[in-house]
Amino acid sequence: MRHSPHFLMTDVDEVRRLVRGNPWATIVSHTDDGIVASHYPFLLEEPAPGEDPDQLVLVSHVGRPDEVAHELGQHEVLVIVQGPHGYVSPAWYPVDQFVPTWNHVTAHLWGTPEILSDDENFRVLGELVDHFERVMPDPVSLDVDEDTARRMAKGTVGIRIRVTRFDARAKLSQNKAPGVVDDIVAGLRGDGPYASPALADEIERVRSAAGDDQGGREAE
Repeated sequence: MRHSPHFLMTDVDEVRRLVRGNPWATIVSHTDDGIVASHYPFLLEEPAPGEDPDQLVLVSHVGRPDEVAHELGQHEVLVIVQGPHGYVSPAWYPVDQFVPTWNHVTAHLWGTPEILSDDENFRVLGELVDHFERVMPDPVSLDVDEDTARRMAKGTVGIRIRVTRFDARAKLSQNKAPGVVDDIVAGLRGDGPYASPALADEIERVRSAAGDDQGGREAE
């Protein structure tokens, strides 16, 4: 990503929040046959006992033969997590500001995948299903028919990625005056072609956090 220090997101908890809210991610590998990309849901896993509590750990699965295409376990991969994003029109700016932009919240995470055992893979698959089913009126679990679920699980390969480094950005109009940000948020909450309430929420959340930090510093 473009090196923009004032948009950097360095707080591990903020990256965790981004992953939790946007679990559908892209995994990219640089293999002997070229660059390979696939898309899968990821969950966060708590670090193992004795590990750094700030360690980011991702778990997921790939469908066979993606584990071969990606050469999983042989080298580092990149996982891209994309949060709310959208076009910001200069119609929401003062008349002397006419260059549009694209706001976004994005994280790049690197690590070498660990291939899970069949039992661990099945456990992770069950956790994925339970995670997304929990908001349904009548949640469905793999326990409904474990034998069938285990047979189907053989077509997948589970992975765990202990993130060794990340590069995250929250580009949310922090470089604009407060009144302009108000107009941007109003535009994103409107009914126009570039409406994006989720992006408006991110802008307001970051602005509120920055205000809280400033207030805390002033009180010291």
